[in-house]
Amino acid sequence: MESSLKSTEAAAERFFRQYYKHCTAPDSDTLFNFLNAAHSLNDKLSKSHNKGFFDIEEFTAIKALRNIFHHEGELISEVRVIPANKLPPITTDLLFLCLVPSKLIEQSIELIGKKYREKEEEIIRSVVHWYGSLANINPCIFNFAVKVYEMVVSEGIKVTGEDFKEIENSYRFEIENGYFHYVTGKIMCSAGDTEEVLRVAFSEIT
Repeated sequence: MESSLKSTEAAAERFFRQYYKHCTAPDSDTLFNFLNAAHSLNDKLSKSHNKGFFDIEEFTAIKALRNIFHHEGELISEVRVIPANKLPPITTDLLFLCLVPSKLIEQSIELIGKKYREKEEEIIRSVVHWYGSLANINPCIFNFAVKVYEMVVSEGIKVTGEDFKEIENSYRFEIENGYFHYVTGKIMCSAGDTEEVLRVAFSEIT
């Protein structure tokens, strides 16, 4: 049992380390490592605490994306991480957009077993932000990480590391100042059609 707990603690530390990297210097590699860390922590939690992330809606999308990148590794190259301040004037509550082609999300849904596909597709469509041919998955990632943090704390899982402390400090700051822990991820654009702005940004960044 002690070995299982240690394994979960190590997986949690790795998860928050990868999440912090994705928040501070994001690219397709940080995304892939984050998705794998989420998958691993879910497995460890189920063994040590008889818990997992299957009741967290965002995990349905995280899991589907991880599966398609695991089976079709070259598809990770289709991800674009774009700083919001590099776009024409927009309003959003995250510093980065993590854009993937909508068709890639559709492909990830097709990989879900038929027994669960209809239900999970509905969830994925609700937690991913769609803009025509593109989808922004960063709000889903952010809100998922917050819920993982809350679960880790409630379960008394000991996590060390500066990355976790940074996230913990941010969470406490939000409590002290009355800020909401989750983001809407909505994008409002004053420079024209939002879909067109994102499409042009996606095509220009390689």
